[in-house]
Amino acid sequence: MHIGVDLRCLLTPHRTGVGEYTFELLTAIINSDSQNHYYLFYNSFTDSVPSLPNFTGPNIHLLRTRYPNKLLNFAIKLFKYPKLDSLIIKKFDLSSLDYFFSPHLNFTCLTTKTKHLLTVHDLTYDLFPKFLTTKQRWWHRLTSPKNQCGNAHLILTPSENTRRDIVNYYHIPENKVRVIYPGLTPATNQKTNSDLTLPKKFILFLGALEPRKNISGLITAYESAFHNFNVAHDLVIAGAPGWKNEEVKALARHSSLRDKIHFLGFIEEKDKSTLYRAASVFVYPSFYEGFGFPVLEAMQNGTPVITSNRSSLPEITGGAAYLVNPHRPNEIALGLTKILNSPALAERFSILGRTQATKFSWEKSAKDWLSLLK
Repeated sequence: MHIGVDLRCLLTPHRTGVGEYTFELLTAIINSDSQNHYYLFYNSFTDSVPSLPNFTGPNIHLLRTRYPNKLLNFAIKLFKYPKLDSLIIKKFDLSSLDYFFSPHLNFTCLTTKTKHLLTVHDLTYDLFPKFLTTKQRWWHRLTSPKNQCGNAHLILTPSENTRRDIVNYYHIPENKVRVIYPGLTPATNQKTNSDLTLPKKFILFLGALEPRKNISGLITAYESAFHNFNVAHDLVIAGAPGWKNEEVKALARHSSLRDKIHFLGFIEEKDKSTLYRAASVFVYPSFYEGFGFPVLEAMQNGTPVITSNRSSLPEITGGAAYLVNPHRPNEIALGLTKILNSPALAERFSILGRTQATKFSWEKSAKDWLSLLK
């Protein structure tokens, strides 16, 4: 088969969840499949593309266009041109393209002859628009997720929760939406605690600093646990700065525990394991997630996890995490108190978490993906 793949979501300087999903899934697919041919499409007006992975092989073909991104998006939206599959067919002199795989929503236009395989990671933009910037809301409105889902041959989701959201909210037939769980990157441990300048005992959050992650609620819960329940730990907040991240930092600066709240910024993939393993507990009180990679990464490293009883997180954690209502900081504080004051409970969640994390592998994701095409 001839399969086109959209690489445009990999052109950002730092890979977030979508970027990691795309890179790891494609790597696993390419490593396990030497029969099908893959035509990797991306667009970049500039000559330098430092973040693009080096996918190589006799069945791997790269197509780069050099349009200014805004011009390309404008043309696709208004004129339904260029057809991305036609660009590939013409460039490589093919009679047809069997599939075009979009690992993430983007401005996409295809001919009716090519089957569109589309991954939708979550429906934040429809269900919780207040968690997006004005620019993000407009971008999603212009890409028309509902129309793309309606036109796609098959829609992939990272969780059963997102699958239900698409079926119920967009009224898409159930047999058109399939779940393929993402995998986990093998854990590494290349830095020492002193290299990362970590406190001796600390509670950890790792994720983008934005309102949807509920870091403000975590800080409130941490203050309560520290003052009322003798939780003598620091709080470490790690992750790339997102929308309204200054509000979170301002809350920390005005906290009575400001000297015990530490912001580490963006964490390289190779350094995450050290961070997880050094933490006494990992807390991820997000309001909504399509999957939630950091939760499983913490579990993989044996860190007990407290996370939300909302969206996909109960499904992904499978009873191996302490679940809380993210709208109630007192529940988060109680979870911190129970786990940090009970070594037996912490050990139980550590063991359960490691077992749960073994259920997710990129090799299985790639196998499931390829079976859908067959």
